[in-house]
Amino acid sequence: MSDIHESTHHYSPGAAPGPDGLLLVWDAPNLDMGLGAILGGRPTAAYRPRFDAIGRWLINEANQLSAELHTRLEPEATVFTNVSPGGADVVRPWVEALRNVGFAVFAKPKVTEDSDVDPDMLAHIERRRSEGTLRGLVVASADGQNFHETINELIDDGLPVTVLGFHEHSAWALSDDAIHFVDLEEIPGVFREPLPRINLDKLPDEGACLQPFRPLTSLLNSRQGS
Repeated sequence: MSDIHESTHHYSPGAAPGPDGLLLVWDAPNLDMGLGAILGGRPTAAYRPRFDAIGRWLINEANQLSAELHTRLEPEATVFTNVSPGGADVVRPWVEALRNVGFAVFAKPKVTEDSDVDPDMLAHIERRRSEGTLRGLVVASADGQNFHETINELIDDGLPVTVLGFHEHSAWALSDDAIHFVDLEEIPGVFREPLPRINLDKLPDEGACLQPFRPLTSLLNSRQGS
């Protein structure tokens, strides 16, 4: 764990003002949970998102926004993730691969149930906003409770906002006409194989089993009454 901190400690999201740009923040714990719910278990290599494809999509989005605003925008992307105690060896290759693609990584130890990365993501967005360099935002997360208010503020300020996620878990974004929603599977090359998705509006005649978002035993770690 210490070496991950050493490799990322010099990077505090938004530590130095950047050029005007399109910012992507990626909520790894949240999207991993959503993907696991679709698959009914831990994703295999065939079902893990390819960040090179996401990077190319973001570059294209930045170019399109540049044309609309008649100014040159730079794409910027940061993946926010938790690292469980003793889990550094498992996470390290993934972190290094992301950085090689061109993504920054903010890694935070998962010490307690409340050690989420959402506040860090919101702080990064607010930092870019206060610097005056934010020209567009892409939020890759299904957590509308934490991000919806900030997204609405940015939209009110005239900034375009896109939400990346899975339509099964993003009703909050899909129901908001001001938010541009993109399902991850719509981005070319993100998944090597089609996801085995179940649409409640188009169920097979024999029915389908929808897997839980988390194991029942997770209740033992949650606060009573939460």
